[in-house]
Amino acid sequence: PRPVGGMFVYLSKKIAIPHNLALQVVAWNSAQGWIACGGESGLLKVLKLESSAEGGGKAGGAQGNLSMNQTLEGHQGNIMVITWNANFRKLTTSDQNGLIIVWMLHRGIWFEEMINNRNRSVVRDMKWSADCQKICIVYEDGAVIVGTVDGQRLWGKEIKTQLAFVEWSPDGKNILFCTLNGEVHVYDNEG
Repeated sequence: PRPVGGMFVYLSKKIAIPHNLALQVVAWNSAQGWIACGGESGLLKVLKLESSAEGGGKAGGAQGNLSMNQTLEGHQGNIMVITWNANFRKLTTSDQNGLIIVWMLHRGIWFEEMINNRNRSVVRDMKWSADCQKICIVYEDGAVIVGTVDGQRLWGKEIKTQLAFVEWSPDGKNILFCTLNGEVHVYDNEG
C-alpha cells in the first residue's frame, strides 16, 4: 500500500487468462473504471472495476470488485496497441497484422463498431485528441492517418521514417510524432 492524501490505495485482482497466453498491453480508462488487456493470438479482455461509489461503500473503502469480464473476439494476431476514448465510450485496438477495431459500449456490452485494415504495416501507436473527437494512427512504415470519432478519414500523410509514438497537444492544434531513432516531428492538426 502507498499513502495517497491520507488514505491507502491498494488493488490486487488475479484475472484468469485463457490458455496461458502472454499479455502484450494493458490500458486503463480510469474515469470510468474500465481496463483492457491485450495479448497473444488476439486475446482481448475488457474488465470493469466497480468503484466504491457504485458499490455503496465508503470513499476510503473501495472494494475493487469486477462487475464485468468480457472477452472481445475479432483479432487473430497479437494485440499491440490499445487506446480508450472515454468521452464516447469507445475502445480502439490494433494487432500485429495492422487490423484496427473500434469497439463501442452498448447496453453494457462491448461490440465491434468499425474495422480498418491497411494490410501494409504494423500500427505503432494510436491516440485520441483531448476532446476525443479525432484519432491519430501511426504506422511503423511512416504512414499517418487522422480520422474522426465517427470513422471519417480527415487526412493521411507518409512521413519518410519509421514512427514509434504519437501524441496530441493539449489544445488539439498540433500532433507530435516520435521516430524510432529519437527524432520528434511536430505537425499542425491538418497535416
